[in-house]
Amino acid sequence: MSEHILFLTGKLAEKQLHNILEKMQPDFTYTVHQLGLKVAALMTTDMVARRLHDTFGADRIILPGRCRGDIAALSAHLNVPVLRGPEELKDLPQYFGKKAQAYDLSRYQVKIFAEITDAPNLSVAQVLERAAYYRHNGADVIDLGCLPSTPFPQMEELIHALKAAGFRVSIDSLVDEDLLRGGQAGADYLLSLHESSLWIADEVAATPILIPEHHDDLASLDRAIAMMQAKNKPFIVDPILDPLHFGFTRSLARYHEVRTRHPGIEMMLGVGNITELTHADTVGMNALLLGICSELDINHILATEVSRHACRAIKEADVARRIMFAAKQQATLPKHIHPGLMTTHEIAPFPYSPEEIRELAGAITDPSFRIQTSAEGLHIFNRDGLYSATDPFALYPHLNVGQDGGHAFYLGVELARAEIAWQLGKRFTQDQALTWGCATDQAEATVDLHTFKPAGTTLPKK
Repeated sequence: MSEHILFLTGKLAEKQLHNILEKMQPDFTYTVHQLGLKVAALMTTDMVARRLHDTFGADRIILPGRCRGDIAALSAHLNVPVLRGPEELKDLPQYFGKKAQAYDLSRYQVKIFAEITDAPNLSVAQVLERAAYYRHNGADVIDLGCLPSTPFPQMEELIHALKAAGFRVSIDSLVDEDLLRGGQAGADYLLSLHESSLWIADEVAATPILIPEHHDDLASLDRAIAMMQAKNKPFIVDPILDPLHFGFTRSLARYHEVRTRHPGIEMMLGVGNITELTHADTVGMNALLLGICSELDINHILATEVSRHACRAIKEADVARRIMFAAKQQATLPKHIHPGLMTTHEIAPFPYSPEEIRELAGAITDPSFRIQTSAEGLHIFNRDGLYSATDPFALYPHLNVGQDGGHAFYLGVELARAEIAWQLGKRFTQDQALTWGCATDQAEATVDLHTFKPAGTTLPKK
């Protein structure tokens, strides 16, 4: 027997909800019931408790996505499970698809080595602060970078401090003395050893990252791998990722070749050579590079945040590794898993067409302005009319708020957001900040739907 779902809505959205459900052809039966209020977004759980006298035999009740109040209490009152639906009706098909396929993003395979490239120039306090930031954004290992011809007298002190604070630590240098000192001080990893410096691995307990003697010298890398395998010691192999136009494609082939030759070994990819040395947004680069890691079973990356344009690289890599792991586990494409990597665009930026917006505007009978976007531009409307443009300044003469500074300011902010969303292809929702995925620290919704939104500063009249 199929599930029966009761959808609660308002007068303005009732017809559209019927149309969407009919087109969905869902595998459940349903009832659409409007509660006698015009705007569904103004519904509260208290209203539902007062007005809903029949649950129509429903196994579940779906409320509008912005319905405020305690749905657990409402569920107990009605003795039926109550859930919030999506904020936009047009997202209903995707909403039910998400419910059918929930992805676990708590798991990942790739460890992130976050490099502090200028460690010799920093104090213990500065390194601990940077390490805490990297760990907050997803780093598993803090990599202390040594600088050429630069003394590093506080290396041991830094390693001891990081270890005492619970960090795993690696030392990054091509100078034998630095690597030996780091290993003796308790570093967990050494970046990087090659065939000629492999003796250091016999002197310390740290796990070495092995690189070729020269970039294309895979024979030397094979010999180093064989030596470590003969000693039955752990190691990680990094065939070296080169920047674009300086051997990038050839180096990708090198990674594939090493994986083919050595199916079971641990490998590392230095993603910073691409994210730092390419002036383009790093989120897409990290998605692709972590996808390569997923395909080649590369379980370690070395990431950096030196250039300002790469200031979110660690966090982006963390989100990307989780998405790629989930996709690989489910044998699916890395699509519709999590929106964190969609920073400047969205899958469905314009849920409503101009025709649908015009139909909604024609039903409005109050003076409050609604703002929506479509593929054609910005739309603002109330009972006095609908106005559309691609430039917010073109809308101002129609708004009649010249004598109401607070209202004008509010509409200016909202129209500016709408213009940015329209230009980039992002979702705009009035009274809510634009979402930027993992590009900001406020990627997750901060609205508490258990509480009621206080009156804004533009509402009171003196």
